Amino acid sequence: MTMTTQAVLRVLLTDPDRARYGLELCDLAGMPSGTVYPILARLEQVGWVESRWEDPETHVDAKRPRRRYYRVTSDGAERGREAIAQAYRARRQQVPAWLPGPAGGTP
Repeated sequence: MTMTTQAVLRVLLTDPDRARYGLELCDLAGMPSGTVYPILARLEQVGWVESRWEDPETHVDAKRPRRRYYRVTSDGAERGREAIAQAYRARRQQVPAWLPGPAGGTP
């Protein structure tokens, strides 16, 4: 798993129940849309992320383009945390407490 994919997952995992729109994820991950959107597409393809378009009335009333919202699935949250924990262990770094495993959160 690439560092950029891990960064996008970390943003999504900070509040797994919250849906975030694409450019918000770009800002939070500190990466351009050309990097983030392909990652989101891959994560959605494997079932780790789900997306939905906002209601048309919302963006029309706000006078802005329609937003697509992304949210990590329950399976994606579990697998994402495991993948990030494994990447930390592979780099021999201390696993953060919010990740599963012996040095991090609950197994």
